[in-house]
Amino acid sequence: MSDRSSIEWTEATWNPTTGCDRVSTGCDHCYALTLAKRLKAMGSAKYQNDGDPRTSGPGFGLTLHPEALSVPYGWRSPRTVFVNSMSDLFHARVPLDYVRRVFDVIADTPQHTYQVLTKRARRLWLVASRLEWPANLWMGVSVETARELPRVDALRRVPAAVRFLSCEPLLGPLTDLDLTGIDWAIVGGESGPGARPMRAEWAADIVERCRRSGTAPFVKQLGSCWDKTHHKDITQFPTALRVREYPKIRDITPV
Repeated sequence: MSDRSSIEWTEATWNPTTGCDRVSTGCDHCYALTLAKRLKAMGSAKYQNDGDPRTSGPGFGLTLHPEALSVPYGWRSPRTVFVNSMSDLFHARVPLDYVRRVFDVIADTPQHTYQVLTKRARRLWLVASRLEWPANLWMGVSVETARELPRVDALRRVPAAVRFLSCEPLLGPLTDLDLTGIDWAIVGGESGPGARPMRAEWAADIVERCRRSGTAPFVKQLGSCWDKTHHKDITQFPTALRVREYPKIRDITPV
């Protein structure tokens, strides 16, 4: 899939790899896993490799797609691109040389802005010094509960032009969250079948921490447990949560 996106904080998606494996509670209701199963049934060539049923599923086995590396060269107008909406670029089975090839494409198309998000923060940190970091690459980690806060420390050590957090689905308060060196924080509740609730005060606390640290806050949605009809309608959010800001670009240096 490499098309325009309905995700509120990006414009397009690009998947040079597909498939993944669950690593934390935020993966329990993974939209990509569900979508991969549907795409496999539809005969989509990119989603025919099945993953381990204990951690993955039909059509969601980790798969490299070298043919997709040429896709960004065909985009005429500049766009913001979420890399691997259907995978994790820092999955253990993605070879480092392949990550470098993805980074090379990013560097070679500076008219676009690329957003990479991972739950594999330890691997990200371990290989960061072995990669050339393009100025148009934003690097983020997912933080769903306090248990994942060590991912933020790993991200701080990565020399990306923008470092960001995806606190989605936010499944608990992040009372010890330190936003030092973090440029952007996306907050969102869970939606869809079996959605788990996000309390508005958890999101409000992150927004307040952003204000104190100079981090740009972006409240994506409040989750269907809050309101099935209006959970994505920012005009219906509590006033303090009606914020969708974007980060400033920093020099590429670690904290």
